[in-house]
Amino acid sequence: MLIGKYACIANSCLMRTFQTQTSRSKVCLRNQHYECVARYSAATAERKRFYQDVSISQSEGGLYEINLDQRKLKTPGGKLFTVPNEALAIAVATEWDAQRDTLKFYTMHLTTLCNTALDNPTQRSKEQMITAALKFLETDTICYRVDEPHGLVELQKNEWDPVLQWIEKRYNVTIGSSASILGPEIPEATKDNLRQHLKSYNFWSLTGLEYVITQLKSIVLSLGMIDRHLSVEQAVLLSRLEEEYQIRRWGNVEWAHDYDMYELRARTAAGALFVHLTSESSTVKHKLLQD
Repeated sequence: MLIGKYACIANSCLMRTFQTQTSRSKVCLRNQHYECVARYSAATAERKRFYQDVSISQSEGGLYEINLDQRKLKTPGGKLFTVPNEALAIAVATEWDAQRDTLKFYTMHLTTLCNTALDNPTQRSKEQMITAALKFLETDTICYRVDEPHGLVELQKNEWDPVLQWIEKRYNVTIGSSASILGPEIPEATKDNLRQHLKSYNFWSLTGLEYVITQLKSIVLSLGMIDRHLSVEQAVLLSRLEEEYQIRRWGNVEWAHDYDMYELRARTAAGALFVHLTSESSTVKHKLLQD
């Protein structure tokens, strides 16, 4: 199943992250908004585990709750922690159950995303979230190209151009690429088309999509992965193409490269899973049922 696929990627990457971790109390944060959400959702990076059993229950309103022993989980803002469906509740409960003697909140990506959707700490509307997501088009990773060295120029062309061609055909838009420091000029028609598409997402799934975009620094790669044109591994590798090129050329710090890669995969997989589990799109549900 698709759910199992993303969950396995996230769990596998986290396990490898722990294996390579020496002394690190929190993940590196990737942009200002993500920093705000991360500080809000995990003010304490680690805490001693205070519960034995984790379970889920359904409320009278149809929402699902997470129970730690006999106590109901609450958000950092003090709200009752509720999610819209059983599958997401099970996924979140699994995160809490997987914790050992110490709770490592920075590994609990689904819990963080739920907290963010429930409390909305930055108090943004759905329209503001869409606008923020579209701003990534102006600085999208795969739209910015180098003009040297030749090997990297060719690598970007061979690996990134097919993805650009796919999204332009898929959404009937024009994006393009540029080696200019100003980047490509994105037509207003492209922004309008993508804005209409993003309006089909509910608030929860937009929260997950924005999270994925901040990881990959690319709305193009994010939509490619959410639409299942790209796998998590492919999307992450393409987002790090220049870095991977330099590593192959000059080498890498012994364990840091693997740590960063596995952790980025874990966050990206968790974000994609969150989008699928919270989406109201009949297309997404049909794809889930097919798997």
